[in-house]
Amino acid sequence: MTSPQAEAVIDLDAYRANIAALAACAPGAELLAVVKAEAYGHGMLPCAKAAREAGASWLGVATVEEALALRAGGDTGNVLCWLASPGADYDAAIDADIEVTASSAEQLAEILTTAAPTSMRPKVQLKVDTGLSRNGAFGEQWTQLVAAAASAQSAGTVEITGVWSHFACADEPDHPANDAQEQAFRTAVDELAAAGVAPALRHLSNSAATMTRPSAHFDLVRVGIASYGINPDRTMEHDVELTPVMTLQGRLAAVKRVPAGTSVSYGQTWSTDRETTLGLVPLGYADGIPRNATNRSEAAFGGERVPVVGTICMDQIIVDLGDLSAQRGDLVTVFGPGTSGEPTADDWAIAAGTIAYEVVCRLSSRVERTYRGER
Repeated sequence: MTSPQAEAVIDLDAYRANIAALAACAPGAELLAVVKAEAYGHGMLPCAKAAREAGASWLGVATVEEALALRAGGDTGNVLCWLASPGADYDAAIDADIEVTASSAEQLAEILTTAAPTSMRPKVQLKVDTGLSRNGAFGEQWTQLVAAAASAQSAGTVEITGVWSHFACADEPDHPANDAQEQAFRTAVDELAAAGVAPALRHLSNSAATMTRPSAHFDLVRVGIASYGINPDRTMEHDVELTPVMTLQGRLAAVKRVPAGTSVSYGQTWSTDRETTLGLVPLGYADGIPRNATNRSEAAFGGERVPVVGTICMDQIIVDLGDLSAQRGDLVTVFGPGTSGEPTADDWAIAAGTIAYEVVCRLSSRVERTYRGER
């Protein structure tokens, strides 16, 4: 079998170990593994299966379509989705026993209208905006959503299963917004209870809060980026041992020896200062390699770090191999766990002026995913 010319190798054993380590941070809570956006670029269905094997009692995705893809892929456990514009396919979600989120009384009404012709009561979780100012009901909107949920529950047309929110600054554990948001969440839960609605699940913690804020664990924690072995913030300190799950690599498509003064790639932004060997790796910005990391990033080859030189192209990057012995087909590691000295996704994020989330999420479908540790 021919090896892929470019592939992302996904270590599912590392992923399971990360899930277990995060679960140990919140032993009194259930764990939801976030597998939205193709599991942050790692592949939704294989990671979802591995998360279940590691003990995740819930899976979380953004859209109804993602939740339905989990069901189509064979997952039968608890699934929550939370991002939907008007016209979302709630009827299919309800029929598939997927839990959906209402962030306003208007959205709850839309869910209930969709559910009316079906024989199943929709399972709905309510989201309150405690300070992130994205989705979720805020202020009077929350009061209206609480009233609508209480009325629908009394009428027997809905099952309110959860109430939740999301931190804005949990990756800065000492940020004062964290205390304010946690208190706002507790107040919102009390308002809901006063209206006669006491769902079984209260959840606020993302990866960062799971690792650093036990007071916010409540009944369930949601782990996303940390489950893939990436720190929520590169400066964040914690005691949880995490291993990056993805290694991105490509096989040299061309190797050439060139003299000093040879210009490389579009715009000739870089030139050799000595005789050297250049290697062409078949990965570029169409595959998700950040173009703004041009002349600032590195890869690994032959046990050494080597610079990525010249403008990053749509399909290709060029590495300066110096005097290392190389031939077509040899493997270049763009990033990985860093355990063998190779760059990490976070190193590439620094070079590109972004965050490691984006580096792994943006990898295109053209990059073949290869899984290790499948059961």
